Amino acid sequence: MARTTERCGPEVASPEGIEAQTCVLTAGRDRPDTWARTYYRNETGGELLAVLSLMGPYGRTVQTHCPIEADDEPAICETPREPSRGEHTTYMAVAEFSAPANISAPANSGNGRSGGSSGEAEADGAEFEPLLLRSGSNSPAPAAR
Repeated sequence: MARTTERCGPEVASPEGIEAQTCVLTAGRDRPDTWARTYYRNETGGELLAVLSLMGPYGRTVQTHCPIEADDEPAICETPREPSRGEHTTYMAVAEFSAPANISAPANSGNGRSGGSSGEAEADGAEFEPLLLRSGSNSPAPAAR
């Protein structure tokens, strides 16, 4: 049975109520696969969108969009498995969490700006609120306060 190697960044949390930890996983012996996974919990009370990116050697990037339900149960988002193209340590993953502009943002997620649109337009025309949390597989542990 193939062993799965998991390399994770620290668990991080936002004031809005999102907790996440993002990892790069590799499984297989002769022809290993690599993929990204983020473990998360959404305690914001609103639906969110996670964009999970796996960046590998030679400029290769795989990106997955995961709708995040308004549920405080732990869950995961994963990219598709891809044949590995280098050492496990040459990969990194980043998950970014935001609230779609057409869905009510969490009550405590104000951005401190007034007037005008606070959303950012995506390439397909959809708008998203500012980033609520970013979690990375290679991130250093948060500094003690």
